[in-house]
Amino acid sequence: MMATTDARRHRTTAAIFSTVFIGLGQLYNKQYSKGLLFMIATQLFFWNYYPIVYKGIQGLITLGDVPTKIVAGNVIKGDHSIFMLIQGIIMIVLVLLFAGFYALNIYDAKKNGELRDKGKPVPGFLISLRQAKFRHFPYLLLLPALFFVLFVTVLPLVFNVLIAFTNYSAPHHIPDRNLVDWTGLRTFYDLFAQESWRTTFFGISVWNIIWAVASTLTVFFSGLVLALMVNHPKVKFKKFWRTMFILPWAVPQFISILVFRVLLNGSFGPVNDMLVKLGMSPVPWLSDPTMAKVTILIVNLWFSTPFLMALMSGVLTTLPRDLYEAAAVDGATGTQRFRKLTLPLVLAATAPILIMQFAFNFNNFNLIYMLTDGSPNHPDYYYAGSTDILISWIFKMTLNQSQFNMASAVSIIMFVFIAVFSLWNYRRMKTTREEDRI
Repeated sequence: MMATTDARRHRTTAAIFSTVFIGLGQLYNKQYSKGLLFMIATQLFFWNYYPIVYKGIQGLITLGDVPTKIVAGNVIKGDHSIFMLIQGIIMIVLVLLFAGFYALNIYDAKKNGELRDKGKPVPGFLISLRQAKFRHFPYLLLLPALFFVLFVTVLPLVFNVLIAFTNYSAPHHIPDRNLVDWTGLRTFYDLFAQESWRTTFFGISVWNIIWAVASTLTVFFSGLVLALMVNHPKVKFKKFWRTMFILPWAVPQFISILVFRVLLNGSFGPVNDMLVKLGMSPVPWLSDPTMAKVTILIVNLWFSTPFLMALMSGVLTTLPRDLYEAAAVDGATGTQRFRKLTLPLVLAATAPILIMQFAFNFNNFNLIYMLTDGSPNHPDYYYAGSTDILISWIFKMTLNQSQFNMASAVSIIMFVFIAVFSLWNYRRMKTTREEDRI
C-alpha cells in the first residue's frame, strides 16, 4: 500500500495544488515558466473580466430593475432586458472557457506529476511548446471554426430557447420602455391551456404534418415516374427531355412563386380568365382554404420534381440489370418488377434524401408565405391563416405581432419534433444499420 501511495505522490500533490490555485501544480513540478504563465493569465482574466462577468450574470438573473422613463420631457435610460440577456449568455460562455482553462491546468499538472512518479524528466517550457505544436496543432486550426459556430449558431439557439421562458411580448413587455421577466414554463402552459392558442397550434400543426408528408411523397413519386419515362428504352431524345424537365429548377424559386401567384389570382389571373372564356366556372385557387392547400401542393411539384427526377435517373442507372433479367425469366410482369425490385432499391438508395426533403418541406417558408401569405383567413386562428405552417406562423408572431416568447416556444417544439422524427427514421434505415454493423 505504501509503495502504491509513493508511486502516485507527485501526480496527486500536483493536481491538488493546481486545484487550489491555478499554476501552483506546475511550480511544484518545477515548470516555473509554465506555472508563472498560468498564474499571470489567470490574474489578467480575473481582474479584467470578473466585474464584467459578475454584472453580466447578475443581469441575466434579474433582466433589469429600472425601465426607461420620461421625466419632464427628458428620457432617462433604464435597463434593456434583452441586451442584458444576450450579455449574460456571453458571460456564461466566458465562465465556461475559464472553467476549461482551469481543468486544463489540473490535467497538465497531474500528467507531468505522473512523469515524475515514473522517474522520467519533466519537459521544459520550450519542449512543452514543441510537443503541443505537433500534438494539438489540428485543434488549434479548428479553434476559429469553433468560435464561429459558437457565436453564430450556438448562442442564437440558446437565446431563442431562453426567450420562451420569459414574457417578452407586446404590448406590456417590450424593452426598453418595459422590462422583461422570467416566467418559467408559463408560455408553454398558455400555448396548451388557452383555447385560442391551443386551437391555432394544433390546427396549424396538423396541416403542417399533412403538407410535409404529402409534398414529400408526391414529389418522390412524380420524380420517379418522370425518371422511368425518360430512361425507358423506347423514349428517344433523352437529353432533350431531361433538359426540358430540369428547366423549372434552374429558375430562381421566388420569381416562379410570384409568377404563379399572379397566374392563379382569383380576380385578374389569366388561368381563371381562360377558364371563363372556355365556358367553365373560375376556380378559387388561393381564396378557398381547401383549394389553396391543393394549389400549394401542385405548385410545389413544379419546383421540387426536377431535382428528384435527376436524382432518380442517377439511381436507376446503378440498379443491377441481372435482377431484372432473372425476374423476366421467372415471368414477373412490369408492375411486379416495379413493386418488388425498382421501388425497394430506389427507396433504399434515397432514404436519407427523403428525410432531408421532409425536414425541408416542414419548414418551407418561402412557398407558403410568398404564394398565399397564409391566406385565406381562419376565424379561429390567432395571428394565422388557413394555409400557414408553423414557421410562417412564427414569422408573423415575431415580425407583425411581437409575440416573441410564444414564437420561441413553438420553435422549440418544432425543433424537438423534427429532430426526433429524423433520428428515428435515420436509425431505421437499412443503409444505416449496415454501416453500424461494419
